[in-house]
Amino acid sequence: MTSTSTTIVGLPAFDSNYLWLIHNGINAWAVDPGDAAVVQDALDLHQLQLTGILVTHHHADHVGGVLALKARYPAATVIGPMREAIKGLDVDAVDGTDYELTGLGGISARCIAVPGHTAGHVAYFIDALDFEAFNGTPRLFCGDTLFAGGCGRLFEGTPAQLHQSLHTLAALPAATLAYCAHEYTASNLAFASAVEPSNADLAQRVASTAALRTANQATVPFILGQERLTNPFLRTKEPAVIASASQQAGLELSEAVDVFTVLREWKNRF
Repeated sequence: MTSTSTTIVGLPAFDSNYLWLIHNGINAWAVDPGDAAVVQDALDLHQLQLTGILVTHHHADHVGGVLALKARYPAATVIGPMREAIKGLDVDAVDGTDYELTGLGGISARCIAVPGHTAGHVAYFIDALDFEAFNGTPRLFCGDTLFAGGCGRLFEGTPAQLHQSLHTLAALPAATLAYCAHEYTASNLAFASAVEPSNADLAQRVASTAALRTANQATVPFILGQERLTNPFLRTKEPAVIASASQQAGLELSEAVDVFTVLREWKNRF
């Protein structure tokens, strides 16, 4: 069993990033440490030893601190997708494989391949049902694939890939808390409201998000079940979403991936 003190801390960085630190008061794992100084300050504050790093993809704001942290903590294990050009990786993150987060009392993270934003993007899922640490609530680190109310841009993959990746994540337990890498929620929900203006669940989420941001509080993590009700990129089979996408496209759409493609292009210019 893991310690009930295991927790996840969000570390704001750059303009909108969240770097994540999983720790039990003694040891820690960093997720997407784009800025080594931000992570090191947190380690020092909580008097933690870094025992590992999880990387979702190769963009600089996710990997910029890996080598400096590895130099400071040479025994730390760095896990990430080796098909991407990421310096400092020790272990290749393979889809469907569980990786023990050493030093955290038996917690393991399962790699989920989620290509689209980048060709080799992965997510990490902690099925906490067997762990006291998270009170039975699963946790998901989804990088730049799934955002609160939205999704990442297509840089290297295809719309079909990203659409499938999002639905792979959406199929995880509804109670899962998702930790994405950016505070984009308010702007994402503004777009979602343009797609589904009559969605009552979405209207409530817009209001609660506005209250959080007014109080300078984070909107991440978020509950996966709420995403299914409010995130248009997960709702490509809903009649209202299909109608809005069809209006944008100027033709009647029937395939979910075509709806997704139109939504993603619409969001790019929104």
